[in-house]
Amino acid sequence: MPKLRGEAFWRETLRSAHYVVAPMVDQSELAWRLLSRRHGAQLCYTPMLHAQVFLRDANYRRENLYGEACPEDRPLIVQFCANDPEVFVQAALLAQDYCDAIDLNLGCPQMIAKRGHYGAFLQEEWDLLQRMILLANEKLSVPITCKIRVFPDIDKTVKYAQMLEKAGCQLLTVHGRTKEQKGPLAGVASWEHIQAVRKAVNIPVFANGNIQCLSDVEECIRKTGVHGVMSAEGNLHNPALFEGRNPLVWEMAEEYLEIVRKYPCPLSYVRAHLFKLWHHTLQVYQQLREELAKVKTLEGIVDVNRELKLRCQEEIANQKEGEKPKEGLPFFHWICQPYIRPGPKERCRENGDSGTEKGVRGKRALEEEEDVNSELLSKNKQKKKLRNPNKSFDPSLKPKYAKCDQCGNPKGTKCVFNMCRGCCKKRAFKEVADCPGHGLLFKTKYEKSLSWQHSQRGIQTPEVSQRGDAEVGETAVLKEAGDS
Repeated sequence: MPKLRGEAFWRETLRSAHYVVAPMVDQSELAWRLLSRRHGAQLCYTPMLHAQVFLRDANYRRENLYGEACPEDRPLIVQFCANDPEVFVQAALLAQDYCDAIDLNLGCPQMIAKRGHYGAFLQEEWDLLQRMILLANEKLSVPITCKIRVFPDIDKTVKYAQMLEKAGCQLLTVHGRTKEQKGPLAGVASWEHIQAVRKAVNIPVFANGNIQCLSDVEECIRKTGVHGVMSAEGNLHNPALFEGRNPLVWEMAEEYLEIVRKYPCPLSYVRAHLFKLWHHTLQVYQQLREELAKVKTLEGIVDVNRELKLRCQEEIANQKEGEKPKEGLPFFHWICQPYIRPGPKERCRENGDSGTEKGVRGKRALEEEEDVNSELLSKNKQKKKLRNPNKSFDPSLKPKYAKCDQCGNPKGTKCVFNMCRGCCKKRAFKEVADCPGHGLLFKTKYEKSLSWQHSQRGIQTPEVSQRGDAEVGETAVLKEAGDS
């Protein structure tokens, strides 16, 4: 049976999905996808998977896709990041039997994507992208889809989308922000760009960006004409977003934790989800934030949720009539609701700066500019600086180490072989040699062992020797008797 394409693929395979949960690294795992599907999501993506790692590592495949079969988790699209056509297609071939389509990530704007040369940092390499999609479209038994970010220029964004369609992309998700719009600089997504793409291509289009509640979904579809709407952060703060409900935070947590019991995932994923679900409540109960950060077991997290529930219920019981939510929230903090990121100006005011961008130039500015000014250090480096005020992060001031002759790692300063400890240990063992610089004494220990064995052979008493001779004589007599 030939694979379905375009509108037919969206209508029949994806069941005309309008409500879509985005691919989120370490956050759109099976348990969360099942929770989202129970509350209105019609299509889910896996977390972004690294094609190269997926291809070479069987454990990575098992942990991220080949786990326990779950018929409820369909339709499902597997997303990969890649920058090599052959690697991408070989990884996709290993995944295609477990999903309904393969998605190429062309939207990740993070620094790790820049360093790995994938995601949104491929959006200028149209020839490479054409080859990747053409090969995938030819080799795979399932459709190929793409998730992109926009260019500042609408016309270029439209041409980009048309190029992907021509290469063989069967569905396009458009995040209405540029790759520079991230974190505190995210700003508002441009639905105008999305609308222009929708009008210019003949394949289904999903919109991504500015989705915090069901009314946003409906407005986006009305304004852009897209086939469906994808949510990431809105879904993390309220997994019932597509139902148009705002449930109690502990109820969503209880349901999620029950699913995790059946479909386990790393505890770090669970903790991250609860930090999102409980975001507003943890501003009130700071102690529970610390407990959630320290807890080491799923049962411990269940206990924290139970404590959070009791505190909220006590607060509800003591609530005064007519009391309104604090901090400008639309609902009380114990109700699932969106978290609106402060924009650059608001973040500047929070940090006590003027209306410049200085206030938001933290970790991201450091990543972009590799600046070592103390004001631009990441939070982790700032903590190290507090512990050791004399510590410098200037790469030009770091000591220069001589390299190991074997592997290129820093060599030991007193190594007799001019190697790092690992390479030195292998060579010293092979040659039965000593390296005092690394504390490796294979030759010395071997000589001591030989000396001890020699001394043991020489310490035989006359009595022992005589008894041994008698035993030998007795054995000879018995042998003679046996022969006769």
